[in-house]
Amino acid sequence: MRLTSRERVLATFDHAEPDRVPAWCGSSAEFWAKAKRQLGLDDEGLRIRFGDDFRRVWAKYTGPQVPLQPGAVYATPFGIQRHGMGYGQPMSHPLADATIEQIHDYSWPDPDWMDVSAIRDEALTYDRQYAVLGGDWSPFWHDAIDLLGMENLLLRMYDEPDAVHAVIQHIVDYYAAVSERIFEAAGDAIDIFFIGNDFGSQTGPLLGEDLFRQFCLPHLRRLVALGHSYELKVMMHCCGGFAPLIPAMIEIGLDGLHAVQPSCHGMDPAVLKKTYGRRMVFNGAIDSHHILINGTPEFVRRKTREVLDIMKPGGGYIAGASHDSILEETPVENVVAMFDAIQEFGRYE
Repeated sequence: MRLTSRERVLATFDHAEPDRVPAWCGSSAEFWAKAKRQLGLDDEGLRIRFGDDFRRVWAKYTGPQVPLQPGAVYATPFGIQRHGMGYGQPMSHPLADATIEQIHDYSWPDPDWMDVSAIRDEALTYDRQYAVLGGDWSPFWHDAIDLLGMENLLLRMYDEPDAVHAVIQHIVDYYAAVSERIFEAAGDAIDIFFIGNDFGSQTGPLLGEDLFRQFCLPHLRRLVALGHSYELKVMMHCCGGFAPLIPAMIEIGLDGLHAVQPSCHGMDPAVLKKTYGRRMVFNGAIDSHHILINGTPEFVRRKTREVLDIMKPGGGYIAGASHDSILEETPVENVVAMFDAIQEFGRYE
């Protein structure tokens, strides 16, 4: 029996086998524009062509408009201006040397600056046919790095742990309040609370398990509990090789991890599936670096089938690229080949 996208995804989160493996498409704005142009489709038409089983809704920022500094491309809610490609890199670390008092006195953003009034209506335009992602992205680890500087953040975890705790607490207080407003307004129209924090590098976690458990896990637990209190599944985007941290993530009830990068240390899909596949939904694992960018459509098709053969048994797998944003240099025909292979080889008997 053919399921709706929403039914398919929710069955997957229950670790049951639906009619086929759900498909996920995360894309950079540049690739998305290129794909629409080459395929002659609008936004929704492209999602349908790729077989994307997910849709996303956002709150709208209505707070003070801070002018960007020369060279800045983006400003975070926490007053960090960034420069460079994409969202760029921080131009300053305003809390690098801050005392506890200065941290508390910092100009933290107001959750009321996020307008949630239109979210429910937007989510319901999909008529409950797709799995709807909602809630604030909540990248508290990245924001702590921006505010303190990465090396300084790690050093202060040892030398001034109370200061680090205070910074992260303020950040997560904001994100949790925004998401609570979203869920109060539209929780019955949302299926998955989707958050993002990159705890991994190409060669392993960015911080050890002890520090992760001390400084990050309590806040992840808080966000997971918030989503569950509204009967939502909770999925986190996390790049890199973070396999040693997965048991802690399972302990706090995190439902899903996106996007598995098999080229990173410790992220072999077969090992992850065997070790954690009954307790964690994995999303991704089709290598966007070595396969999607450099391969041919036939190579992509073959490699996609190999990943599906490993990951799909027993449910608990969402198929897609191994990075959240398919890059502009990725050939459109390769992405089409990946999604067509998911449709063909992702079906359950």
